[in-house]
Amino acid sequence: MNPFLGSVFWLLVTLGVLVTFHEFGHYWVARRCGVKVLRFSVGFGRAVWKRIGRDGTEYQIAAIPLGGYVKMLDAREGDVDPALRHQEFTAQPIWKRIAIVAAGPGFNILFTVVAFWLMFVLGRTDFAPVVTAAPQSMAAQAGIQPGDRLLTIGGTQVSTWGGSFDVIANALLGRTPLAVTVRGTDGKQRSLVLPLNRLPAGEDVSQYMDKLGLELAPAPAIAAVVVPGGPAELAGMHAGDKILSVDGKAVKDFVDLGEQIRAAAAKSPALTLEIERNGKQMTLPVTARMESVEGAAPQWLIDVNAPPSEVAMQRYGPLKSLTESLSLTWERTTDTFSMVGKMITGEASTRNIAGVIGIAQVANAAAQMGLDRFLEFLGLVSLSLAIINLMPIPVLDGGYLLYYLIELIKGSPVSERTMIAGQYVGIALLFMLVGLTFYNDIHRIILPS
Repeated sequence: MNPFLGSVFWLLVTLGVLVTFHEFGHYWVARRCGVKVLRFSVGFGRAVWKRIGRDGTEYQIAAIPLGGYVKMLDAREGDVDPALRHQEFTAQPIWKRIAIVAAGPGFNILFTVVAFWLMFVLGRTDFAPVVTAAPQSMAAQAGIQPGDRLLTIGGTQVSTWGGSFDVIANALLGRTPLAVTVRGTDGKQRSLVLPLNRLPAGEDVSQYMDKLGLELAPAPAIAAVVVPGGPAELAGMHAGDKILSVDGKAVKDFVDLGEQIRAAAAKSPALTLEIERNGKQMTLPVTARMESVEGAAPQWLIDVNAPPSEVAMQRYGPLKSLTESLSLTWERTTDTFSMVGKMITGEASTRNIAGVIGIAQVANAAAQMGLDRFLEFLGLVSLSLAIINLMPIPVLDGGYLLYYLIELIKGSPVSERTMIAGQYVGIALLFMLVGLTFYNDIHRIILPS
């Protein structure tokens, strides 16, 4: 699927699922509390589909898919039939109103737990944290060597690249020295310190990761598969042969092998490869051929495939998956509040906030990586929606919860004048936040680094 169309499609899927679940939380609890629901809408604006349910509620899908709402019988919006007064929202005890408002974010958190649980039951595919460091990068200067396996980061034990990346990304926001324990290819453990305090302030995590230069180690230069009839097989290469050099130039890994073949074949397709087989070195004359792979630009190939990367699968039974899901949900929640706190204090840049465009791009990428990654993505976005909605900003659920807290303390509802003023403040803050996220998204597209 075209990347643009794919991003739009998976954005609509993401918003459709999460908004429906959020609004269903409000709807379900409102119904259980005896409040009459007039309309359940996924999206804003003009309805593109609607019907009236047997319960009298109007269900609709609206044209603008960036949210949704549940419209309840409310005396603040017009006269209420005395016969229906007991089903009116503001007539309910305060604990019911709190439950109805909190149900939306609560259902988002529940969705996160379920999505993570299903991900662990199906199996979360990841790579082993075997890394390398870009030349002259901060990681290289700290002592990271090709093939090092990460064992602990900041005192946290890690077993996957994804888990390692999450811990490092969170540490990058604080820009403080980070202790790392690795095991080298020689089997010996080493303790290193990544000097994150040297990073400049005001950049986003992706820029910090580029400067850090820590990345998954590429596969070794071993011909795991020799394509039948290809240049390498015709020259006598066998599966398992380790390629040492191309035209006398040493090869570091499989990525380097491809680059050297392309550079050398551009001068002459007749190449000399030095290989190692069963501990013995030998030389093979290989004639590279030009070919286009999967619609890409034609390039020089010798038809050998790399060994697969070491996979670290996280798959558990239902009970263990629930424990892991709850643990991951708590971990992501604390990470989110930590990031928000660091942005408020100026320790982290607001460039780390993504908007609709960024979410669409990540949604498409996650969907292409498989169901496990898309479930993880849905869980993370759902958790973010819950946290954002719980912020004490008028027009958000957290703003209404703040009003009810004040009502509990003072013994009477907040005045209508105060609520109207709060609405204006809340709308202004939301417009500022949306503007910031759109700016960040556009900035990443125009100036990606």
